Amino acid sequence: MAEAITGTAAAQDGCILAYRIYPNPGKPRLALIHSLALGMGIWDESVDELQRDFEILTYDCRGHGQSERRRGAYTVRLFADDLAAILDHVGWPSTTIAGCSMGGCVAQAFGARYKDRAQSLALIDTTAWYGSSAPEEWRKRAAKAAEDGFPKMLPFQLSRWFSDNFLQGHAERVHALAQTFVANDVACYQASCALLGNMDLRSEISSIHVPVSVIVGEEDYATPISMARDLHAAIPGSQLHVIAGGRHLTPVQCPREIAVLIKDLVRPAVTPHT
Repeated sequence: MAEAITGTAAAQDGCILAYRIYPNPGKPRLALIHSLALGMGIWDESVDELQRDFEILTYDCRGHGQSERRRGAYTVRLFADDLAAILDHVGWPSTTIAGCSMGGCVAQAFGARYKDRAQSLALIDTTAWYGSSAPEEWRKRAAKAAEDGFPKMLPFQLSRWFSDNFLQGHAERVHALAQTFVANDVACYQASCALLGNMDLRSEISSIHVPVSVIVGEEDYATPISMARDLHAAIPGSQLHVIAGGRHLTPVQCPREIAVLIKDLVRPAVTPHT
């Protein structure tokens, strides 16, 4: 397959966003959005499974990875606008979008905000709303980054992301993701936590009328099956899939299963680009 092309694009407010394209001319286009406090690297194994069938875009959300760590108020709609700016920059009028956790929230916001640009959506290990206590719970979680530091938070995060078997059997991969996590900027992490705590997309997602797959790990207790069921019920015509043994970062732990579900979602929904 062709080598990935790296680049940067400017958001509407000038924030610089890093992206990577895996070119595959004539194939359906697929944009992948990562989870909180990580980066586009969470999709590496999924890209390996999908690259023959898609032209793929991955990127780092603002405040994450190689993108500009610009501080300020973050919202899910701002992040959706950032994706639109990248798509404009690379010349993609529309695309299928898959998002994991925070990325799934952004995908929902994009699908509701840019109805003519989202061809289909894969909403993975995510939710439209964390509940009435979410602002305070996420505020406390954000405060831990300043009080305890990211290294002390890491054991909790790893157990939240992955099953015990995966942690034991994929030490090198886990280490790479851990290094990304501990390298976060505290203020940007806190702004991203506020984004999730304040987010409520329930009134918007019923307007999404493209094919949607809601996907959740069987063992996900960050955004559990009950949240996935609520999301499925709120989006007309969506499909719900539970991945056996998966925890919260199924694109890393279960890339083949994720790839199959994305292919099944896209196959009847779009035609190749020319």
